Amino acid sequence: MNKQEENTTTTDTGDDTVYFATEISGKSWLLGVHAPLVDKISLHKFKPQDAAGLISKVLQIRAEAEKKLGRPMKVMAVYEAGYDGFWYHRMLIEAGIENLVINPASLQVDRRARRAKTDRIDAQGMVRALMAYARGEDQVFSVVQVPSIEQEDRKRTLRERKRLVKERISHTNRINALLATQGIYDFKPMRGDRLEQFDALGLPECLGREIHRQLKRLAFVLGMIKQVEQERDAVAIDDNPDNKTAHNIRQLQRFNGIGPEFSTILATELYYRKFENRRKLAGFVGLASSPYKSGVMQHDQGISKAGPGRIRKTAVELAWLWTRFQPDSKLTKWFKARVGDMKGRIKKINIVALARKLLIALWRYLETGLIPEGAVMK
Repeated sequence: MNKQEENTTTTDTGDDTVYFATEISGKSWLLGVHAPLVDKISLHKFKPQDAAGLISKVLQIRAEAEKKLGRPMKVMAVYEAGYDGFWYHRMLIEAGIENLVINPASLQVDRRARRAKTDRIDAQGMVRALMAYARGEDQVFSVVQVPSIEQEDRKRTLRERKRLVKERISHTNRINALLATQGIYDFKPMRGDRLEQFDALGLPECLGREIHRQLKRLAFVLGMIKQVEQERDAVAIDDNPDNKTAHNIRQLQRFNGIGPEFSTILATELYYRKFENRRKLAGFVGLASSPYKSGVMQHDQGISKAGPGRIRKTAVELAWLWTRFQPDSKLTKWFKARVGDMKGRIKKINIVALARKLLIALWRYLETGLIPEGAVMK
């Protein structure tokens, strides 16, 4: 286990907290620790996924600090959200360690084009940012709201369906492309009688076998999509009062134009979270504006596009449906008054603004029961 230190100053810093950050990678885990014994950040290297050994080392450092300083110490940790998910966070919490999972893009770094970047620098930077956060500087990074195991698990169904739909499209495109080489353009692979259609084509032997296998794969994927959709719809049936997600799905489906897919995406991906205000919600989805002001230069850079693109895409699609199925709502009238007969870029810009307003209106509806003005319920 290697150890590197920034400096060798040995003094009591007066703090009662051991701060540490974990730089996670597939090759090794690097632990950066700042203890109140000395004003330094020490580095310790571990094997990948050796969370137990890492936690044991941190608790050992805390015990040594408590023994030498004669006062109890708490431990505060941080790591960046990424490929490994939240199992490490839950392990730290079980060990009695206060942990923050942060958005990697929110951590301030040197803006030079050729800045130095190593795991050592990143670990030390996270420790310093954590210490600043503990002092009350809450703008140094953005903290991720860690979902519960149940909340995280509910997202799997819709994400699996998205991948299956892509696979379905791939199969249908391949079948149509192969048939196009024979001048056949009216074959409908999504219909239930696809095999009967295929038998009547009279294709060459090898091509026929290839397309037949593609049709079998397509039928298998369609069956899996149907199964996943049944699991998706079963979530809304749960009438347990503690199941907020199921309640939100049912509430969203009361509106004309919102079906099971969009209601489930919004309930499982967005509205289970807590937002202080509408600006926080828009900022999380990435629909908030990004102004640029520096001296005499002032212009708007458009929406930030931060956060999950899946929710942002769903919001825009839902906004288009809202204008169609809720024509008398205040939001639709606002959109039509701004757009009028215009097309192209102006219309696209305003549909994004409508998407932001709609997400906020639905959030208020779920939180307070306030129905958007003019909206029609099923």
